[in-house]
Amino acid sequence: MIDIERIYDLWSECSGVTTDSRSINEGALFVALRGTSFDGNKFICAALDAGAKYAIADSEAPLKERPDLAKRIILVEDSLSTLQALAREHRRRLALPIIGIVGSNGKTTTKELVSRVLAEHFEIYATRGNLNNHIGVPLTLLAMTRDTEFGIVEMGASACGEIALLASIAEPNYGIITNIGRAHLEGFGGEEGVRRGKGELFDFLAENGGHAFVPQEDATLVSMAAERENLVAEYYSRSIADGAQSHLEGEYNRANIAAAMAVGQYFDIPQERIADAIASYTPDNNRSQKVATERNTLIVDCYNANPSSMAAAIENMRSEEAENKLLILGDMLELGEWSAQEHRHTLEAALSIEGAEIFTVGAHFRKAAETLMADVKCFDSTSALGEYLTINILAGRTILLKGSRGIALEKIIEKL
Repeated sequence: MIDIERIYDLWSECSGVTTDSRSINEGALFVALRGTSFDGNKFICAALDAGAKYAIADSEAPLKERPDLAKRIILVEDSLSTLQALAREHRRRLALPIIGIVGSNGKTTTKELVSRVLAEHFEIYATRGNLNNHIGVPLTLLAMTRDTEFGIVEMGASACGEIALLASIAEPNYGIITNIGRAHLEGFGGEEGVRRGKGELFDFLAENGGHAFVPQEDATLVSMAAERENLVAEYYSRSIADGAQSHLEGEYNRANIAAAMAVGQYFDIPQERIADAIASYTPDNNRSQKVATERNTLIVDCYNANPSSMAAAIENMRSEEAENKLLILGDMLELGEWSAQEHRHTLEAALSIEGAEIFTVGAHFRKAAETLMADVKCFDSTSALGEYLTINILAGRTILLKGSRGIALEKIIEKL
């Protein structure tokens, strides 16, 4: 049984928390986590010598190695569950409102927009980078302080049960599901699994008196909200984003903008300040960015990809008023048995854009191109494409870069 109150009191003496022994701040709490190929317990002594005030361990090895550090090592049964319990305790003591954001696509963009809108009225803290999993969410919560008035927590998942866990840690009062799409199909076991897994946020809100922001135009989300009798749904129309000025590329981002505007309106933030907050956001994370280089115009959306986000990006490319279009498409990962058909459907959609040239990166798209006998240039890796672009200089093109994070298409931006 974790004595979380004792651990919380010790953590309160610390300057922060970290799980990385390579970046220890003076006075921090070091939490030793285990993985398939690492064991943080091996670095506890080094972390304490480097300035950590205390360390959480789930192995007696560091105590045996350095008995002189015993008073600074907190031995628990499981370090990860202790980190999560510590974060939950901190969240409860702060007693601040928190909005959880999940979805197949658009989570990070929506999080950034909601953060900027709420910052017009509240002192906010939002998920940094990609800290949206079972480790990142606790670290996000523990970074909030007594000065924080509103928390915005992004929650990612690739299988059922993961959102339920994250919600039980963050205990959100409000929630947004951006959409239900064809992402992580392998882990979720198909589209119905995606719906069930993402719906775990609505489950938590319904069971705990929370509010969900639901777009009227999304029949799936409306249906999911209606299925939960105790869920308080704040319905809004995506049309509230009509005419909103932003630096985001793609009509599909109107849904993300509308969600942020709906949150702002609910919390009585003046419309003019909402509009200014949306307009001031400039994406800089390889998501929905339009970038003009010396030779080409790039639509950079290569932080991640799944069939739903691919379809939206391709349709946006179709509507671009530009000649000499080029689509550079990287493999979509974690699709399991659905991979072949989804890559084929995606490539078919890209091929239907009149006059567009298509490059693909990865074995899945290569196989799809061979099946369709498509006239596309296929590369086995981003580095192979980079070598091609070094020799074959492209200019005067409008280029979409879209692929899963593991393909790392951002590495070729400098060559375009």
